[in-house]
Amino acid sequence: MSQQPQQQDGLVEFIGMIQGQKVSEIHPAKGPSLDRDYVRAFAQAHEAAGFDRVLVPHHSTSPDATLTVAYAASVTERIHFMLAHRPGFVAPTLAARQFASLDQFSGGRLAVHYISGGSDEEQRRDGDWLDHDQRYARTDEYLEVLHKVWTAEKPFDHEGAHYRFQNAFSEVRPLQTRNGRPHVPVYFGGASEAAIPVAGKYADVYALWGESLDQARELTARVRAEAAKHGRSVRFSVSFRPILAQTEEAAWARAENILAETKRLRVVQGYNRGGPQQSEGAKRLLAAAEKGSRLDKRLWTAVAQEIGGRSNSTALVGTPEQVADALLDYYDLGVTTFLIRGFDPLEDALDYGRELIPRTRELVAQRAQQQRKAA
Repeated sequence: MSQQPQQQDGLVEFIGMIQGQKVSEIHPAKGPSLDRDYVRAFAQAHEAAGFDRVLVPHHSTSPDATLTVAYAASVTERIHFMLAHRPGFVAPTLAARQFASLDQFSGGRLAVHYISGGSDEEQRRDGDWLDHDQRYARTDEYLEVLHKVWTAEKPFDHEGAHYRFQNAFSEVRPLQTRNGRPHVPVYFGGASEAAIPVAGKYADVYALWGESLDQARELTARVRAEAAKHGRSVRFSVSFRPILAQTEEAAWARAENILAETKRLRVVQGYNRGGPQQSEGAKRLLAAAEKGSRLDKRLWTAVAQEIGGRSNSTALVGTPEQVADALLDYYDLGVTTFLIRGFDPLEDALDYGRELIPRTRELVAQRAQQQRKAA
């Protein structure tokens, strides 16, 4: 029987992120790119802190994410994983068997976050020359084949725009099921016109970067409408970089120090600000930043603006109570998953577990109870 994520209330899910070494905007990479002891400590820290899952990211120059998940699963017991995966570099028939095998070995703790790619330059490092919209069309077909492989009772043929298979079949199926059928949960990213229809067809959880409340309201409405066309519902995830301190003043001082160090290291490393490339999500973060560095209650966009909107780089700044209250505003929009990671990666993960995660769960439980009484 597959394990369930360790959500304490069943209402919200917290996802962290682990990497092969200590690195962030304020911590330049040092030493080997894959530090086994650090990965073990990092994964176990998230488990101890009460996270439900951890994301293992994908980059064209980074250690292999699938093998990193396999190792991290071997040194943990309860925490679940979200494997970042770019369709196009592994045949979907092989990927289906890999994911099913990993789900079996991990005891049903795997989910996969499908990222079609928001940078032509990044994709071409691995030999992919499709343009932005073509990549999403390929992902559509990729996910179709993936689900066929997991559920087919006998070998099948497939001939599409991007893939052609004869007698495709898998002896191994995922341990997890959905509606009684083998299934590994699908997390999906992409905010462009090419991405939203694919999300509506396949996403179990649609992932946004840390946008403003107005932006999140607009985008989740679009995805819900697209999913409804297929008789489906979708859960939503938002990503933030919480910056916490015991007082609001101290939290903002820490934020300014993080920005100053980010700028300093970018000069030392010879990086310019750059731009969002082909990523619609990055463009949306920069659009938020243009409205100001501080938005809504606690959303801080300065680092996102400094690095050109790359990755989840907006922060919520304040005391744990204040940041939990800001997360509740997103819950009220229908967001039930929060991906949170810090600028001091391992230390912040432990810090989040002490106050932010429990406080947010408490507020969400209170809000859910109020909603039940009002219904």
